[in-house]
Amino acid sequence: MTSEALPAAVAVVHEWLVSRAGSEKVVEQMLAVCPGADVFSLVQFLEPEAVSLIPPGTRVQTSFLQNLPWARRHFRQYLPLMPLAVEQFDLSAYDLVLSSNHAVAKGVLTRPHQLHVSYVHTPIRYAWDLQHQYLQQAGLTRGAKSALTRLILHYLRLWDLAAAHRVDCFVANSRYVARRIWKTYRRPATVIYPPVAVDRFRWQQPRDDFYLTVSRCVPYKRVDLTVEAFNRLGLPLVVIGDGPALAELQRSAKPNITFLRNPADAVVSDHMERCRGFIFPAEEDFGITVVEAQAAGAPVIAYGQGGCGETVQPGKTGILFSQQTVDHLVQAVQHFAQHRVEFGAEAIRHHAETFSEARFRQQLTTYLAHRWLKFQQGNELE
Repeated sequence: MTSEALPAAVAVVHEWLVSRAGSEKVVEQMLAVCPGADVFSLVQFLEPEAVSLIPPGTRVQTSFLQNLPWARRHFRQYLPLMPLAVEQFDLSAYDLVLSSNHAVAKGVLTRPHQLHVSYVHTPIRYAWDLQHQYLQQAGLTRGAKSALTRLILHYLRLWDLAAAHRVDCFVANSRYVARRIWKTYRRPATVIYPPVAVDRFRWQQPRDDFYLTVSRCVPYKRVDLTVEAFNRLGLPLVVIGDGPALAELQRSAKPNITFLRNPADAVVSDHMERCRGFIFPAEEDFGITVVEAQAAGAPVIAYGQGGCGETVQPGKTGILFSQQTVDHLVQAVQHFAQHRVEFGAEAIRHHAETFSEARFRQQLTTYLAHRWLKFQQGNELE
């Protein structure tokens, strides 16, 4: 099916437009599927290199959060106001509302004649299954500030559950997230994997001796596991990323580990194209960098839970380890070093192409056209 099967009046809703990250790239492809759609975002602070995400002439409407003090740098601190802010968007002029959700975007208010499809990157992790981990990492396990945070998260859960009932159809970015949607909202979700720009990577490059990890340096990404494992192994490792845990990681690392903080995209691509193997110890909802590494022909050594269980083919495109510990990662790297000749760069790249941007556009177009037809016929629940 083509985009002609979709209504002309489409609104795309996203939480915040501030960078060219994975969820923003989904919005970019949504706008390719729905040319002429208007965009609604709580805030929009795109840097010059990311402005191209939004086609020229696209109308972008922001919320009152855009003009609050310190919003550019600290908009996430306004989380308690986000449910109110997203409900203020007037979407009454649109036939199809397509929300890109990892926090509150699905909470927009729609009318009976409007179809609302929500593409969910994840239910709000810090409000649901990761609340206790979030409180521990933020040092909010005791005291008045902890009590206030728990109260805010409690009411956010109540609002989030109510907001889920406003959605007509859920789409998940992985089977793992579809299970989380069912666990949290008791709603089924169709899986459409997010788009990955596989064509920007060369897979024929000769491999060097170093291993690579690309990640934000925050606790749940578990970069500490990778650093400690390579401290033991003594093998060369390049860590690309930035974040609050970076300084501590650098202090704990031995000389065989090199850190690159916020290099250009071309530098990241070059390292993916030349690394011996890509390390990914986190439990992610999807994990775009894992697919990008495979697009560059790099075998992956990853924790086998979350999205990696769907994007890495054990024995063909990489190795999955079963427990999130240093010992298991060390054993996986050692096993990989012994069997790396079994991984062919061309086969790895071929697998990555199944997650391409073109595939995403085709699947999303077909899904939306089918749902819109059913909605018009009054069979939207089928």
